[in-house]
Amino acid sequence: MQEVLALIEQKKQEYAQLPLFDFMQNKTINPRQRLAWAPCAAHFIMNFGELNKYFLRVEPTSDPIQTLINRHTYEDDHHWLWFLEDFKNLELDKSLKFSDALKFLWSEETKNARWLNYQLYRYSSQATPIQKIIVIEVTEATGNIMFSTAAEIGKEIKAITQKPCRYFADFHLDVETGHTTGVSGIEGILQHIQLSEVTRQEAFELVENLFTAFTQFTNDLLVYAETHKIEQQLKAAEILEQAF
Repeated sequence: MQEVLALIEQKKQEYAQLPLFDFMQNKTINPRQRLAWAPCAAHFIMNFGELNKYFLRVEPTSDPIQTLINRHTYEDDHHWLWFLEDFKNLELDKSLKFSDALKFLWSEETKNARWLNYQLYRYSSQATPIQKIIVIEVTEATGNIMFSTAAEIGKEIKAITQKPCRYFADFHLDVETGHTTGVSGIEGILQHIQLSEVTRQEAFELVENLFTAFTQFTNDLLVYAETHKIEQQLKAAEILEQAF
């Protein structure tokens, strides 16, 4: 299993080099614009709680690894509430008809957010505890890169607007860091698990496939952030509100 964890760390470092994170760290760009990809990520973020509740969690269980997974899911299944809070504070919650919102969530722009969800569901459904651990480890690895970068933007926004973020903030990063698998005890167990050659190769393939899905999703976020200007959206929303 150590080889699988080493591959996840290697893929995490490669993931950290994606162009979105350069964009998010570019302080010549308005900080809200650097988080303008948030609507494009909504399908993934809003489904993440259900991934934990209905796919990763299994109760009752006598498996010690599944017990630790269950504990993790209870810590991870409600973060979408913080995302909605920040959405309002960032003024991304502009007027939009319900039908238009549904069209957007199932549009070409957001297809890789949906695909990522489907892949996570696919690989978690009827999975062994070890396979679920890999899903969690990859998700935590990508999340650590995203949230550590976004938290710095959250600080900038708070300094400008006096409105604190919770999802895009140290608050969320600290929670994520506090319940990583290493802290909750899973990693120590994993270090001693011996995998057969077939199982190890299947695990390698799972890691590669998941990072591919996360990479496609993340690249879409950058395209969205670069092509949807926050100020233009706010002005359009203001005009729409005045019209009614």
